Amino acid sequence: MKGNIVHFARDDLGGILVIDYRKHRVMTFDSVFEQSKIARRRPHLPVHEYSRAMLLPVAFSQPAHVSILGLGGGVIANALLHLLPECQVHAVELRQAVVDVAREYFDLADSPRLKVTIEDARNVLARLPAGHTGLILADMYSAERMSPIQVQREFIRQCSRVLTDSGWIALNYHRTPDLNGPFFNQLKQEFAVVLAFKSKTNNTVIYGSKKPFELPASTDPHLKSLEEVLPIDWRRLMARVIALS
Repeated sequence: MKGNIVHFARDDLGGILVIDYRKHRVMTFDSVFEQSKIARRRPHLPVHEYSRAMLLPVAFSQPAHVSILGLGGGVIANALLHLLPECQVHAVELRQAVVDVAREYFDLADSPRLKVTIEDARNVLARLPAGHTGLILADMYSAERMSPIQVQREFIRQCSRVLTDSGWIALNYHRTPDLNGPFFNQLKQEFAVVLAFKSKTNNTVIYGSKKPFELPASTDPHLKSLEEVLPIDWRRLMARVIALS
């Protein structure tokens, strides 16, 4: 099904397209990959399965502060503000033009609980104090590929440093990292538990928990209560999470 291009912008890093379909709106960076996708009538509701899966740590923890690395259309930020009414959300985005499009076309929340920083995520992480945030969600992509930052051991070390003692991380990958490589070994050093979710589009979401815990059953009543707040089929998603360490 073809969509209608409703907006085009360009900055030093390339183009940004907004495309409307009958029920959905998509952000793409001059490529076949969809950077963000929302339900036009419910912009706080993630459409991509991997985006929904990135929210699963909220089932284990109720963080007072969340850091998002890679804003896109802002659907994750909007979902968190909807899910966690007391939570402060800090989104870091490399491109001002992406933030502008998110605000104008993706209903990015205008909330005192949302802070947006335009900067390289590495620089922001380096400045943050230890134990600053309870959850880090990383989804940093250009038009053609994932940011190489997300597979660097130093990035994982910095994320671990700025997380609270009970903090979580969720990272979106187009390809599953080498489970025997130095990057995954770094994850196991920094996090007590490492989990994974494989989406139908072959994205892999990797999770890390600073504290040991046990995966809840897909019948857990807490998942049902989350479904009533944000209907993304929490129980079905949780049933597909596997432990890697």
